[in-house]
Amino acid sequence: MTEAEATIMQEHFAYWLGLLEQRKVVVVGPVLDPKGHTEWLSSKLKTKRWRRALLKNDPAITSKAGFSFELHSMIDAKVRQ
Repeated sequence: MTEAEATIMQEHFAYWLGLLEQRKVVVVGPVLDPKGHTEWLSSKLKTKRWRRALLKNDPAITSKAGFSFELHSMIDAKVRQ
């Protein structure tokens, strides 16, 4: 990972943690991509349209650095009551 990519990923993590703190998402964490990549995404979003809107605003996507997103189920998540 380059320095530029590391910066983008830090912004990516901060974006999703911010959405969690704002209670716009219920849970965030790593997911297992069937292609073998582990990525940081959110689950339990209200609708597909809303989920895609949040994903499109992810700094990893808006950076135009070649990142993309796919929707996958989370493999393990803990949610605080």
